[in-house]
Amino acid sequence: MAKYGKAASKNVKSTMRRRKKGTLKSGSGRTVKSRKQAIAIGLNEARKKGAKVPRKASGSRKRSGKKKRTSR
Repeated sequence: MAKYGKAASKNVKSTMRRRKKGTLKSGSGRTVKSRKQAIAIGLNEARKKGAKVPRKASGSRKRSGKKKRTSR
């Protein structure tokens, strides 16, 4: 089963074009230069339009093997 729909792919593609052109702006109004940021903006726009895009990853991450030190 596909992770992303065709509509999401098209949206990201157009966002990447806007980035290359230099017209893509971030939420703060600055020009986007990062490829990763451009993809994130494209997926977010697709999500708002109702395209098939998985939910954003939650803030929780797996902890490393190190144990947390406790004070005695």
